[in-house]
Parts: sequence; C-alpha cells; structure tokens
Amino acid sequence: MEDFKKLNGRPKLKEGKRTKFINVRFTEAEYKEVSALEKELGISKTDLIRVRILSDVKKTVINSRELIKYIDAAGAEMGRIGNNINQLAKHANTLKLKGLLSPAIIDQFNRLFEEYICVQQQFEVSLRKIIRAMGT
Repeated sequence: MEDFKKLNGRPKLKEGKRTKFINVRFTEAEYKEVSALEKELGISKTDLIRVRILSDVKKTVINSRELIKYIDAAGAEMGRIGNNINQLAKHANTLKLKGLLSPAIIDQFNRLFEEYICVQQQFEVSLRKIIRAMGT
C-alpha cells in the first residue's frame, strides 16, 4: 500500500520567513487613515506599514490616482501649448506670404520653441523616472 502524504496548505518557507511580530495601536482616526490608504493603494495594511517604516526607496508608495490626475493635467497643458505653437506658426506663414514677417519675430519664435522642446524633454524624463519607480 502506498503512503499518502497529507497536504496541510502551502509549503513552509525555508528562507525569508517572518517570525517577529510588532504590535501597534492606532487611534480611531489613524486607523481610518490607514484603512483608506489600504483601499486607495490596493495593498494590505501590513505591507503598507512595512513599506512606510522600512522606507525602502525602491518600494515608495505612490498614490496612483492622484499621480494620474497630475500627469493628465500636465499632458493637457502640453497639448494646449502645442496648439498655440501651431497657431503661431500658421500666423507666421501667413505673414511670410504677405511679406510682413520680420526676422525679430522669427528669432523670438525659435527661442520660445526651443524652450518648449526642452521643457517637453524634461517632462518625458520625469515620466520615465516615475514609471521606473512604480515598476520596481
């Protein structure tokens, strides 16, 4: 007759087992705040507190809803700026066809456009850093 091993749940951890326990007490307001963060961020209270206490830079807790709101607002503003640039370019082309476009206006437009490109590149770099921080 074969010996059947009785399965008792998940296998025991050999490394990384958490054996130490810290008991923490909160006021009602603090507990509600922790519970709200748990729901908002989608991680357990234990993991939230562990990450906050250990403050591992790679595991920074990010409020994704608020982050997306700010990124969306910044993206919308960049879109409006792009529309303004297109309108200015169209106006400059109209003036050029009529022979009324001065070199000073062209120089000023080029400086402003270069500044816009620098800001846009910095924005893209910042977004990449945020995405990398969220991915690890």
